[in-house]
Order: sequence, then structure tokens, then C-alpha cells
Amino acid sequence: MATDEFSEAIREFEHDGETYKMADLTVLEEEGLCDLEKLPVSIRVLLESVLRNAATEGETVDADAVRAAASWEPDVPDAEVPFTVSRVVLQDLTGVPAVVDLAALRSAADRKGVDPTVVEPEVPCDLVIDHSVQVDHFGSADAYEKNVEIEYERNEERYRAIKWAQQAFDEFNVVPPGTGIVHQVNLEHLGRVVHEREEGGDQWLYPDTLVGTDSHTPMIGGIGVVGWGVGGIEAEAALLGQPINMSLPEVVGVRLTGELPEGATATDLVLHITEKLREVGVVDKFVEFFGPGVSQLSVADRATISNMAPEQGSTISMFPVDEKTLEYLELTGRDEDHVELVREYLEAQGLFGEQDPEFTEVVEFDLGDVEPSLAGHKKPHSRIPMGDLDEHFPALLQEEGVLGAGGEPAIGDGGAAADDSSAAGPGLALDEKVPVELEDGTEIEIGHGDVLVSAITSCTNTSNPSVMVAAGLLARNAAEAGLEVPDYVKTSLAPGSRVVTEYLERADLLEDLEELGYHVVGYGCTTCIGNAGPLPDPVEEAIDEHDLWTTSVLSGNRNFEARIHPKIKANYLASPPLVVAYGLAGKMDIDLEEEPIGTNAEGEEVYLEDVWPDPEEVRETIHDSVSPDMFEEKYASVYEGDDRWEALDAPEGEVYDWDPESTYIREPPFFQDFPLEEPGVDNVSDARSLLMLGDTVTTDHISPAGPFGEDLPAGQWLKERGVEPYEFNTYGSRRGNHEVMMRGTFANVRIENQLLDGKEGGYTIHHPTDEETTVFEASERYRDEDTPLVVMAGEELGTGSSRDWAAKGTDLLGIRATIGKSYERIYRDNLIGMGVLPLQFEDGEGWEELGLDGSEYFQIDGLEDGLEPNAELEVTAESDDGEVTEFTVTAQVDTPMAVEYVENGGVLHLVLRRLLEEELN
Repeated sequence: MATDEFSEAIREFEHDGETYKMADLTVLEEEGLCDLEKLPVSIRVLLESVLRNAATEGETVDADAVRAAASWEPDVPDAEVPFTVSRVVLQDLTGVPAVVDLAALRSAADRKGVDPTVVEPEVPCDLVIDHSVQVDHFGSADAYEKNVEIEYERNEERYRAIKWAQQAFDEFNVVPPGTGIVHQVNLEHLGRVVHEREEGGDQWLYPDTLVGTDSHTPMIGGIGVVGWGVGGIEAEAALLGQPINMSLPEVVGVRLTGELPEGATATDLVLHITEKLREVGVVDKFVEFFGPGVSQLSVADRATISNMAPEQGSTISMFPVDEKTLEYLELTGRDEDHVELVREYLEAQGLFGEQDPEFTEVVEFDLGDVEPSLAGHKKPHSRIPMGDLDEHFPALLQEEGVLGAGGEPAIGDGGAAADDSSAAGPGLALDEKVPVELEDGTEIEIGHGDVLVSAITSCTNTSNPSVMVAAGLLARNAAEAGLEVPDYVKTSLAPGSRVVTEYLERADLLEDLEELGYHVVGYGCTTCIGNAGPLPDPVEEAIDEHDLWTTSVLSGNRNFEARIHPKIKANYLASPPLVVAYGLAGKMDIDLEEEPIGTNAEGEEVYLEDVWPDPEEVRETIHDSVSPDMFEEKYASVYEGDDRWEALDAPEGEVYDWDPESTYIREPPFFQDFPLEEPGVDNVSDARSLLMLGDTVTTDHISPAGPFGEDLPAGQWLKERGVEPYEFNTYGSRRGNHEVMMRGTFANVRIENQLLDGKEGGYTIHHPTDEETTVFEASERYRDEDTPLVVMAGEELGTGSSRDWAAKGTDLLGIRATIGKSYERIYRDNLIGMGVLPLQFEDGEGWEELGLDGSEYFQIDGLEDGLEPNAELEVTAESDDGEVTEFTVTAQVDTPMAVEYVENGGVLHLVLRRLLEEELN
């Protein structure tokens, strides 16, 4: 029942002859609950959601929640806010598991004799299929068509499941393959800034808010929309009407001043800001940009910054809605009347234009300090000035033990690195090359530092015309100067939307990019998600034989270990024009400020400054080539898809017809034999440590992603069912199959389990037998022995993408708790969403500091009387010789609702239990 206390906040709003209802924030100011001008914009948006839902719904959101949200101040009070989003966005790698879970919930309801349609999304959802295209073909005019054909062949079964969901659930929309990257489609089309919707017979206005199953969902903050990334688990809960119960966040204000120097791109700016905010520390915090520098940035530049919120560490990175925002909405084909409605509504709420609220902390940033930069070799916040790369790379190889101080192999006789047991043959000096003959007879030479992948990819930059046009102009200038990309470089262009291709064609720049090999390979998150595709077999063999540290350069946002390609050890993020520049140079150990980028057929040296586009030409090209009509045309049929999608034969009906022989889509075990009683949470006794991990273990290390072989547990499972290795596809494509995914959890080829002596990969020690085996096999043996498991880790556990399988796999392996020094928010929340306890060491402590080696028995006490938010729990570790180590940990479960999730075995378990109880009682 709605609360009467704030019923007067629901007021009428007139626009163009139409009467709407709105939750008026000024009422709260009139009643003395807050000073709106002092509240950050993002907090006001949260407050509107809480106020509207308390005044109209009142069951999960009440008057106390309104007062809690209104109580925000720089010294943030300890208050919980139930935030109800207005929509949800999914991408297909995380969206397929969500579809599978929703289907499983319906199957569970059906087995209980309950109408399965009780499981129904309560907020609109858009699923964009963009993460499945792989760069198998490149450098040719037909690369796109060939890659899409293979994409459908590999993913037909997954796509059928998605198409089933489209007909089975109301307001579940699907953007078919070949359309664009989810975040760019969201920015250019799906995002409304302000919603006008009919609810209960009334027309309503309220801010556009969302969560998405991709950590880069905050890109929508570029147009002033509050939205952030969550795992599929939390997104499904939001879809089913669960508010996101969150502690009031600290809000960091970044005051921008000055102007970008000529020659510096939006990407360079992003890398500087990411580096700066990582130093400040903004994990779990909101970030808002303000100050005179904001007006100097285009909305595309703002969106590029907001996209990198996860790399910065923040939950959101948001800009105000101002005149430039409205101009962008018009440019991207939004209806003029809606654009004017956005202005009037936000002005009425005090949310339009420049803001100068109070913040928890203010960070100063001068745009004039930005210089051309890259980030690497494995962290997106490790910025490197472009001019330092010639020194950076040799130093990196020395740090890794590959080279000696003089650039010679680390072993004096020319052998491989002394500490690399995987190297099979002689190493190379920095300036040495190894000849390789490709299958078509082409002869190449490669060595340390050579660029094997040069990819214009990812939502970070492909949404921004300034850097995409700059890349095209640089390609034109380079081709006119007689430069060519070396044969060993795999080049690709994956536009974020069809509009990008349209304006590149209109500017006659697509042909220039193609002349250098940057043909369109697909519309999706390709190289940045790990879908770079294969390297030639002879190249991979040479890398292994000589322990080569080759490189990739991409205009993406993620460069974690083994993410881009398992054989490429150093990966660098750069702007699209620099991606082309380093593709032309063919190597990363070069100072492009001083050294030539290449030599033309006449033997003349060509420098980067010779081919770098003039900023004014970039601006003029954008002005002449980008217009609203192209957005209107490309998005007019956004949900229809091509002939392949239309011809796809999908199942129908309210309950999914599970195929027990399927190797792509299988009913997960989470809701089978589902008890109506809440299981609660108990002490953990006689647990073993499955893994002992160091710092910055990412969700790429934990969650299965990319290709895998027949020697791994997942590959063995598939082979046993008649699937040949060439049909394995990627882990991401099989996220609808728990059998594959749990076998790939903690199986990244670069993960280092400290239970082993320097060995990389998904291996561990089974105790007490001391036998080395795979993580999955050990977990199965522990399960048979009825032994609970824990995982020990260092700082930043779970940083990276919002992969729900990082938590689902953890749960299915039998891990009751993780114990780390600190957590990335999304992974921590996903663990809670699966009923796994994320525990944190006290400051200054860790498993190494405590002298633990992983062979101990672990006891976690303090749970027998129930779990409390942020409870302090006692852990006892006892070694085989009886030595006991006791230490205190804090449960990173910081709200009563999160406690309920854990006590129910997970958030979806709680939702299903409530739905069944309502129908059966």
C-alpha cells in the first residue's frame, strides 16, 4: 500500500496539451527534508525513484526510505536506499544466462503446480546481441558477411533461446546480431533521459534509470542517465521487480577546467582520468563531473569518459543534462517534442544545466594536462605517455625475466627466460626476429614487441565520431604517404553501430581504412571481449617456441591478462588513430614522437606528425557527415534483424522445452528440487582452501571466457558428448550450460594459484592427499568427501567485467566463502546474489601476512545465530600439526536485504520463494 505521508508529492505536469503525473522533488525541500541544490544530481535521481515508489506502491519502498535517501550529505550517513530502476539492458553473453535462469524459474513454478507466468519481468528489458561475433575473417571486403555467417552457425541454439524469451515474456525486446554494441545502441537510441509511460491508466514522467549486465553500462551517464553494471543475477532480480537495496554512496565530484590541447583525443583524456581516479580511490562511489571544462566536451567525449567507470573503479561516472545533451538527442534522431519535454521536466525538478552541489570529495582535473597516451600492458588504468613506450617495453621484459639489462635473452646462452618453465625453445633478444611461413606461403618475421592484433573496437571509442573520423583521416594520409601495415598484423574494424559505418562512408573514409586492412568485421564487442579470433598456427607455434612477448593494440577498455588472445602477453589500449598508427609501425617498442612510423616504397621515412589529421579537418568532416537522418534510418527497424534472424526457428510457449542433449542450453541446478523453506546460513566447519590467490584477480581470471581446448575439463566434457574441438566455440557462447561453465571457473590460462609453485592455469592441490589436479576435479573430490571450500585472495578480488558466472561458478564448485583484502563491487554483489559469503581481512592482514599456506582446515564462526550486516566473524585455521591461527574478518554484506539473499541461498531463490508462497498460500 502506498504511503500517505508523501502523497502530496505526486503532482500534475502539463506539456503540449498533455497532462502527466510526476513525483515532485521540491515537496521534500518544502518539508525541510533536504536542500536540493546541495544534493548531487545522481542522489536526486535516486531520491525521485524512492519518493515515487513510496507514494504509489509502498510495499518494498516506504516513507522511511524516502527520509533515508533525502538524508544524504557529504559525510554520508549509514542509510539504506531501495532503488527501483525504470529499465534493464542485457548483452547476450550475460543475457543468455539471464534467459536461462528466467526459464528455469518458470520450470520450477510449473513443477510446483503454479502458473509459470508468475515469473514475468516487471520492468522493460532490452537484450542486445553484440558479444558473440568473432574476428575469424579480416582484411577483406567480405569479412563481415563471413563472420556473421559463422556467428549464426556457432550460436544458433543460443539465439533460439533468446528468441523464445522474446515471445514468452512481455516487454522483453531483442536487438538482433549485426546491429551494434549494447552501450552505443543504448546511448544513441534506447536511452530516453526522461520516460513518458502509462502506468495504472495515468501518464507518468520520471528519469530514465537502469542497470545492465555489462560493467560499462555507466556509459549512459554521458547523457545524464543514472545507470550501472550488475551481474546477470542482480539484473534478473531487478527485472522481477526487486529494488536494488544499496547503502547511500559517497559522491566524488570531478571539477573539470581548461581545454584539451590540439593533438590530444578523447581517449587520451579517458586514460588520464582513469589513472587519476584509481589513485584517488572511487570504488563503490558515484562520480559526477562539473565545472567550466564540462562545456568544452562534446557529449560523445563525455560518454567515452563515462564508459570507463569500471576501469576508474566507480559505480557511475555521470555528466549533467545541458544544452549539449539536448543537441545530441536531436542529432541522434530523438523526436523534437520529446527533447523539449526532457528540458521542461528536468527544469521543473531542478536537474537541468550546470550544477554545483556538495560532494564527499572534490578532485581537480585540468583538461590542458592531457597528452597522447596508451594504457598497458595488462591494466586499463596503467597509463603510459606515448613517448615512453620505447623505454617501457624493454623494461617490462626485464621485469618479467625475459630479457637481461642489455636486451639479450635472460639466459646467457640464448635460452628462454629462466623462470618460465613453459618456454620450449631458445629465447630472442629484443632486436632479433624469427622467420615464420604462413599457410598461404607468405613469409614474415616476428619478435618481441611486434603488434599481432591492431583492432578498432569497443564501445569506448566507436561511439565517438571525433576519434573514428581521426582514424579514417590518418589512414588516408598514411596510404597517400605510401605506408602499409605489415603482413603479420591482424587488422579489424568493429563499429559500435551501423551509423558509424554510414558516416565513414559518407566522408569517403571507409575505403581509406580498408586500404590499410581495417575492413568491417562485425558490429559487436569483438577484440575487447576476447573475440579477437585465431592467429595463424605458425605464428602461435613461433610464440610458444621462442617465448615471444608479442602485443596487441586496441581502442577498447579492457586489456587484462589472456583476455585479448591467450598467446599475446602484452595488450595496450589506445585511441582509434593510434591503433592505426601502431598497426602501421608493427611494433610497440617505439617512440612515435621521435622515430618514423614507417618507410614508403621510395625508402623515405614517414613520421606520425606527417600523417596525423588536422583537428579542424576532423571537426569539418564530422559536421558534413553526421546527421539525424542516418540515426533515424538505422534505428527504424532496430528489433527486426536480417533474413538470418527472421528465418531462425525458435521454440514457443510459456515454459521452455529443455533439451537434455543440448551442449549450449541446459536447465541449471539452482532451482531443481527447490525447498519452500529458507535454508538460512550456518557456521563453516573443516573447510579446505581450493585456491590461494594474489592481488587483482579479475573476473577474467575467475569466469570462463574466450576459447578453450580439449585438454581442459570443459573440453573433455564436450568431447565425451561428441563435440569436436573446432565446434567448441568460446566459453562465453556456452554460458547457458552450467556443465561447461563450472568446469571453466578459475581455469584462465594466466591465473596463478599460490598453492602451486609458479604454475599458471586452473590447477590446484587436493588436500590432504597433496595431489595436483584441476580446480574442477579437486572440487568434485571435495564434494564427494562432503568438504566445504573457501578461496583466499589479496586486494581487488573480482575486478573487471560484470560476469555473473564468476559467482555462479564459485557457488557450483562448492565454495562457501571467499576471503580477500578487498573486492570489486560487482563481483562482491554477485557472490551475495548466489548466497556465497564475501569476507574481508582486517586492514594490514592477509593470508600471506598470517602465515597461511592453504593446507589448513578452516572454521568460520559467528553465523549460527544468523548473519548481520557487516558482521565480524572469527576464522580459525588449523594446520595438520595442530598449529592454530585465529583472525577476524568482516562480512561484506552491508544491507539487511543482502543478508536475506545470503540466507535464502541467493537473490533469485528469494524471489522464487516469495512468488511461490504468494500463489500457494
